[in-house]
Amino acid sequence: MSRRFPKQAAARRRNTTPARSRQAAPVTADDWLGGDRMFSPMGFEPGYDYPLLVWLTDPESHPTFNLSRVMPRVSLRNFVAVEPMVDGSPHDVDSLEQAVWRAIDRVTDRVAIHPDRIFLLGTGAGGSAAFGMACRHPQAFGGVVSLGGPFPLDEGLFARLHDIRSLPMLLCCHGNESAAAARHTDRTLRLFHAAGAALAMRIYSGRQQLSQSILGDVNRWLMDEICGASVPMRPACTR
Repeated sequence: MSRRFPKQAAARRRNTTPARSRQAAPVTADDWLGGDRMFSPMGFEPGYDYPLLVWLTDPESHPTFNLSRVMPRVSLRNFVAVEPMVDGSPHDVDSLEQAVWRAIDRVTDRVAIHPDRIFLLGTGAGGSAAFGMACRHPQAFGGVVSLGGPFPLDEGLFARLHDIRSLPMLLCCHGNESAAAARHTDRTLRLFHAAGAALAMRIYSGRQQLSQSILGDVNRWLMDEICGASVPMRPACTR
């Protein structure tokens, strides 16, 4: 079943040429689409419907997120990726969501993207925002990944529980979290268990959210969801 996008995004798609008929040129991480940062995989094939990774970043992160450095650590060949440019405050839900839909439209107007393989990923506060947006629009995304961003428990995000139960989610966190963060994680796991929803969790040592080992695991988790087959991963908890 194809995932449904908001009406404004769907309407704009109906006015464009079908993706398979477009012969888009390869796009590099140095190309900008109206301010949005885009990454095109090595060996780009215009006729292939690529998975799309939409990255939501933490506005307070240091160093600044760099798509051209992060994506090679995930995969050089498997994905098209985009980092939306938010007009206004990145903490404003409406501004953030408009930026995401706009970025998805811009990318799908230029390259062939599989409509069921659009994933939200976020770092820090961007990961929490990715959880929130994916739960508000569970049929629009193939899954969601948060790198260090806790699930926003206080936003009442399970209104569309039936669809959320089918939404793959991955939380990557660190073993040396504070006691408060550990309690939050425990509450999150209890919520998902009670709701019958699935949340995969990976625990790592250190504080680096974008390390090669973590992003390699993200790649394997994504490909497992895309291919529907078991892709070997490291043990669930890495100390």
